[in-house]
Amino acid sequence: MYNHFQLGMKYLQYFFTASNGRGHGIHSPFVFDFIQHVLLPSKQQKNDFLEIEKLRKKYQKDKQSFIEVVDLGAGSYSKAGTKRSIAQIANGAAKHPKFARLLHLMVQYYKVSSVLELGTSLGLTTRYLAKAGNQIRVHTIEGAPGIAAFTREAFEKEGIANIHVHVGDFNNELSKVLSQMQGRKLVFFDGNHQYEPTKRYFEQVLLNANEEDVLVFDDIHWSEEMEKAWKEIKKNERVSCSVDLFFIGIVFLRKEFKEKLDFAIRF
Repeated sequence: MYNHFQLGMKYLQYFFTASNGRGHGIHSPFVFDFIQHVLLPSKQQKNDFLEIEKLRKKYQKDKQSFIEVVDLGAGSYSKAGTKRSIAQIANGAAKHPKFARLLHLMVQYYKVSSVLELGTSLGLTTRYLAKAGNQIRVHTIEGAPGIAAFTREAFEKEGIANIHVHVGDFNNELSKVLSQMQGRKLVFFDGNHQYEPTKRYFEQVLLNANEEDVLVFDDIHWSEEMEKAWKEIKKNERVSCSVDLFFIGIVFLRKEFKEKLDFAIRF
């Protein structure tokens, strides 16, 4: 894992070399369309998610409730048997709202029918995904039973019926969940920030993927391992277009492009 200074330097390099976030100078019609209909609106549609953000603030302040967590990989939680407060988990694991809105809009714009999230945590991003449409089935896998139980109970109390929480190690659960998914898919890899598992989960998802699926990777510049994984994922022969937003990376598998597209875009 890079320290704050290293990550800051990498972000500056990204910021000054990435393409304009409004689409100026982007010659790919597909990527320009992505910027205009997904990227830019995701910065603006804040009022649609006020209840989720209210819950985020509640979780971030809750230092009295504790959950036992289990470490299933770098970037997940602390060592096995450790109890952490809701505030610690909320402040350490949840994605920034603009990325959650981005995922929400991708599900809607690309007419995704089923979603898979690797790493549920407290389910804030999961709620954004589920809010994209009641007809969308959102599968989310959480390795820590205590967190999964807490989050599943919260979903039930809120009456969210289109989220299906799966509990267990990704190595055991991923193939089972993929077999349940139909139609266009969006897969969000956000549970294990190590090179080998990230590559392995990506390759496993590819076996069940069609060309209209969208794959999103969290923290692609979090460490040398994740940067190595991201570079190799982009080179995969089935990946036709990749978009680097620094904190997340997106790959498309569409066959319509005559050559492989690779963009870094300010977000």
